[in-house]
Amino acid sequence: MQALFLSLLVPVAFASSSFLEPRIFSLVSRGTNLDGSLPLYQNPNASIEDRVADLLPRMSLQEKVAQIIQGDIDGWMNTTDPLDNTLVFNQSGLEDMMSTKAGSIWGGYAMPYEKFVFALNVGQKYLMENTTLGIPAMFQSEGLHGFTNNGTIFPSPIGLAASFNPELLSSVANIIATEAEGLGLSQIFAPVLDMSRELRWGRVEENFGEDPFLTGEMGLAYVTGLQDGTRRNVTADGPGGIRKRMASTCKHFTAYGSPMAGLNTAPVVGSERDLRTIYLPAFQRACLESLAIMTAYSAYDSVPLVANKHILTDILRDEWQYPYWVTTDAGAVDLLISQHKTCDTRECAAKAVIENGLSGEMGGGSYTYLTLPDQVAAGTVNETYIDETVKAMLRTKFTLGLFESPYPYSDYLSTIRTPESREVLLQMEEEAIVLLENRDNVLPLSNNIGSIALIGPQVNRVTFGDYVFFNASLNGITPLAGFQEFLSNQSSSTKVNFAQGCELWSNDQSGFDEAVSVAQQSDVAIVMVGTWSLDQTLLWTPGTNATTGEHVDLSSLSLVGAQLPLVEAIVNTGKPTVVVFVSGKPVSEPWIQAHASAVIQQFYPGELGGLALPEIIFGAVNPSGMPKALLSCKLPVSFPRSVGTTPDFYNYLNGMRPIDAGMITDNDTLIFGHQYVLNSPVPIWSFGHGLSYTTFNYTDLSLNPVSIGISDNFNVTVIVHNTGSVDGKEVVQVYLSDVVSSVVTPVQRLVGFQKIDLPAGSSQTVSIEVDSSQLALWNLNDQWAVEPGEFMVTIGTSDEIFAQATLTVAA
Repeated sequence: MQALFLSLLVPVAFASSSFLEPRIFSLVSRGTNLDGSLPLYQNPNASIEDRVADLLPRMSLQEKVAQIIQGDIDGWMNTTDPLDNTLVFNQSGLEDMMSTKAGSIWGGYAMPYEKFVFALNVGQKYLMENTTLGIPAMFQSEGLHGFTNNGTIFPSPIGLAASFNPELLSSVANIIATEAEGLGLSQIFAPVLDMSRELRWGRVEENFGEDPFLTGEMGLAYVTGLQDGTRRNVTADGPGGIRKRMASTCKHFTAYGSPMAGLNTAPVVGSERDLRTIYLPAFQRACLESLAIMTAYSAYDSVPLVANKHILTDILRDEWQYPYWVTTDAGAVDLLISQHKTCDTRECAAKAVIENGLSGEMGGGSYTYLTLPDQVAAGTVNETYIDETVKAMLRTKFTLGLFESPYPYSDYLSTIRTPESREVLLQMEEEAIVLLENRDNVLPLSNNIGSIALIGPQVNRVTFGDYVFFNASLNGITPLAGFQEFLSNQSSSTKVNFAQGCELWSNDQSGFDEAVSVAQQSDVAIVMVGTWSLDQTLLWTPGTNATTGEHVDLSSLSLVGAQLPLVEAIVNTGKPTVVVFVSGKPVSEPWIQAHASAVIQQFYPGELGGLALPEIIFGAVNPSGMPKALLSCKLPVSFPRSVGTTPDFYNYLNGMRPIDAGMITDNDTLIFGHQYVLNSPVPIWSFGHGLSYTTFNYTDLSLNPVSIGISDNFNVTVIVHNTGSVDGKEVVQVYLSDVVSSVVTPVQRLVGFQKIDLPAGSSQTVSIEVDSSQLALWNLNDQWAVEPGEFMVTIGTSDEIFAQATLTVAA
């Protein structure tokens, strides 16, 4: 009788199990209390859990479902022209959007700031002032390496990781949050924590590399930098609990970066041990305090990740106790029907995701969650799953302080592209460039060198990675302009000679003669080649081309078109030749490693990459006249000799890499081996490699203690000496190997690192604590365990040992 009575009072669209007695609110005015007191959910000093518990019962089923479906500002704004600044909106579109898709709103468009702020104000004011409960939306955008509505663009994440500088990355993320927050945004879709272990995959540039530990540390730095702080008019860590100013979104949960055949969204094959030891650690390290997580498109072990109960519920929600918002990726729920073939209806897909994933549905598909009210009414979906998902959304919103501070700031222009941001940008540009080879110390070049030749298709263009806004490259500086500006600032008389030589995307060699002539007229040739991506508009435009980026996968890691022949032609002039790879992933060209005078890797740069490059090549000095502490970068990913020798990640399992290598010599002589017959599984350059303009020596390695229990941490201490003539930075890397174990373990794994500044001729004692969890393996009982025995601790890179010691773990 009670259910029947309620159905007479409440419209069907509002019927919800939440409305059962006893109630403290009126069904006519659910945003108020019957006794006239302030609803608890509107009290910023109440605890977050109390506010969630107060608000959820007031919500109709329709309102709950609307909270977990992503909306889009294109519902009330014209977003087709990025230059249009007309401040008008569609009222009926606004009302329709907010009635069904109101929890989070996609705002990742390039448009004039005035129009953008207008759009967010219109949407947020409608929700706050014209809906029963006044629940604000999370407005969302991209920020993988810069806020994507004309924000500052930093190097792509693979370059950010090359810095091995979590503190600097945290500053980068702080800038991204600051630029987005002023415009009214509250959620950024980053960081990406996929492992770059399948290099054919197009999205390698979006990751922090091939290593779980480095990815976890850099991911944590990004999450912390983006989230820490409070929005204006919000009390920081008051009686209402912790507050964050921006929601990071760790993605893609999980194992997304290792698709079969390197093809985007393809299934990932792996075991529970692979899941626990390779793919989950970075998320567990970086994301437990992240206010949002995004699931992956692919299937793991034949179970679609978007509806994987074991991963999304058993591990994420139950084991890790993750309390915040989880969302699918765009259109991912529909893939259960169209790609994975585990459902044949929208109803089935919605049920599978909400019940197994407790996650919301992003746009880009058929909005399968719109079927949920009818499924609840039919008894095929339990409303409890919807309630738990809504709780996570509300928990994130209360933590953000959105109920108290939902709107853009009037002075938003003051927080975008500031001089302070420019300083951080340039430092990160410098720390994202890796010196791979430097024969006869050809680098750094002297400011007094007579002439340099700048040759190649990457010289006179700005090459950003994906996830940048339309025409973002207009804010960048080309290497050609950067060299000219740098030399002018140095009052250098060095002449710059330029010839493009070829296009990135063509086999045409008609420009070679000019390039060779330019090289012959110069003292040194700098040849810039590599891969290329496109902005988020052009990357998805039919008829365009790219070699990296989302949905752009490769069958070869070699240079495209005439680029390698161009390098060969310049090297064969006999002039010292510096090759610069500008790329979003490793380039497999062992001939260049063997024949170039020097090789530099510049992962896709940011806006000042064209200026940072000459600073590196010339060994720039500070205004004080002292050399900058440059070339402190290390590879976050290994470079294979060819696509056929992949995978080549450094932390391979014991027994995976027998070596009896063959080769093809420069004169085409065939020297046969077995692993491989005419090649080697050893990378050209391995993870952690990176040269400097100075030299370092390591002495006095010690472990404290040298023997520990299974739950004890220990410290690795070593003295680092700068034995060169210039100041420098060094990344001290600690690796661990399990000597004997119950299951096969990696030959080595990174367990700690620290970047230090070291003046010429000086020494520094470095101590790095290693947590006992880094010694654990996933054992035969499907549990984490630290097994007694010996562990080898090494200092160096993944392919070079500078010092080593033995750690004993006692039972």
